Amino acid sequence: MSVSNNLLTDDQMQQFISRGYLVLQTDFPKEFHEGLNAKLSEVMEKEGNPGNNILPRLSEVGEIIQNPVVRGALTSVLGNDYTIHPHRHCHFTYPGRKVQGWHKDSYWGHQKVRNHHNWWAMIFYYPQAVDESMGPSGLLEGTQYYTKRAGDSTEKPVFLEGPEGTFALIHYDLWHRGGANLSQKNRAMMKFQFVRMEAPFGPAWNNRNDDWTPVENAQVDHNVVWSHQWNWHRGHSNTQQNGDGRQAVRQNGNGKERADVAELAEKLASRYEPEGVESAYRLASFHDKAVPFLAEALTSGDATASRNAGYALSAIGKAGQETLIDALRHDTETARSHAAFALGESGRPSADVAGAVAAAVTDTSVVVRRTAVEALGQLQSPAEKILPALERAMKDDDGQVRFTAALSMQRLGTKAAPAIPALQDALRDENRYVCANAVDALRRIGTAESLNIALDYLSAHRWCPSTTPDNLF
Repeated sequence: MSVSNNLLTDDQMQQFISRGYLVLQTDFPKEFHEGLNAKLSEVMEKEGNPGNNILPRLSEVGEIIQNPVVRGALTSVLGNDYTIHPHRHCHFTYPGRKVQGWHKDSYWGHQKVRNHHNWWAMIFYYPQAVDESMGPSGLLEGTQYYTKRAGDSTEKPVFLEGPEGTFALIHYDLWHRGGANLSQKNRAMMKFQFVRMEAPFGPAWNNRNDDWTPVENAQVDHNVVWSHQWNWHRGHSNTQQNGDGRQAVRQNGNGKERADVAELAEKLASRYEPEGVESAYRLASFHDKAVPFLAEALTSGDATASRNAGYALSAIGKAGQETLIDALRHDTETARSHAAFALGESGRPSADVAGAVAAAVTDTSVVVRRTAVEALGQLQSPAEKILPALERAMKDDDGQVRFTAALSMQRLGTKAAPAIPALQDALRDENRYVCANAVDALRRIGTAESLNIALDYLSAHRWCPSTTPDNLF
């Protein structure tokens, strides 16, 4: 069955955008999952958890990743050009395992502005049936847009129960946790991470409707936020749309409009995060009229207001870019970091933008440098401005700067060819994810030279899937 026959529908895409997850089923026969689960249990018992080597150790896992249902779901939210992240892991729990705390997964570093747009996604796959007693993964519905938990009645926990072959497509920033295994059975869940290579140029799912259909009776009404994500996935800006995603913001006179903008701007610093996030995207609907208020919030020194202003300015796009470029020279780390983030998300690369973000790669703040190297990969052009900065970043003292720079090289694809020597040097990095991203960047460049370097490295570092403590030779 082809991937095109398994793309998400509009209804499924709306659920993913608003709730942050979808629960789906692979189309393998039951015997496939039972066989994989039996082999997995044996490996765990005799050898321990293979960690990142779960894919070569169990060849059937590769079939899961390539399954048309899985690929159709990933293509729908990440586009046709996505890659699998080198980290993958099997969460294998024995009876008596206690419940995890609610958390978001890291980006292999501890300081990053979380993307509301789907640049990353996860798959949780269950090779055996899971019920409540086995401690299924729990998700907090709709929390992918928040840095903190609300901790109130708006939180709606969902638990991933289902037959063998169940998998969940999850927004990378959704709050989640593993449950307590109260049964007498082992429970396995394989987690894989995937990364988008470029911003959308058009819908990658089975899109039939142009407009966002308002979600009624939601615990938190974020139709303004959701309609923006919908239009981003469709390759369009929605800065001129209101909460139902269909009409322009009504103009009620300059005085009333300014009062509305000022009121929303005050809410950017709200300690009730849903209010601050909603206000950010509502402000974006006022386009250039909101920019002065957002510039003030961005540089206010209040981390919450600054972050939300960054989301709003990225949604506004070109009209906010001059403000963001100016903020890259501000004396506060938060302003510079959120400015670099917003420029990467704004979707309108230019020599001025790329040059300003490239200069931030030498910032004294490691937080700003981490943000800047990611933004360069999202901008992608002009390459002559971006590549020298990424090459420099791949020698940074900070591991997260280096592996994000290598990831940005991946996103540049063939345009990264002049950086082949830098990528080859990165294959000796002490950080495993820098090496892995460098290999994938060389693969995506696709020249004979880059492919030979990648193959030589992979040949020397290949994993032998049949080598075990009982079978060394």
